Amino acid sequence: MEGTRRADVKPGIAVMVELIEDKRSGRLTGGKVKEVITTAPIHPHGIKVKLENGLVGRIKHII
Repeated sequence: MEGTRRADVKPGIAVMVELIEDKRSGRLTGGKVKEVITTAPIHPHGIKVKLENGLVGRIKHII
């Protein structure tokens, strides 16, 4: 599932995110959502979240 709809994202779900520093390489990092940062209902590049380990990135896939 894509991570472009805020309604699909809840704290605790497992996701693959693209970190800000990995934007050029496209490398994905896995983790669980701690907090949803994006306030818009839809974002074309992915909803921005903070993971439980403190990293911030945009969701590319919901696992």
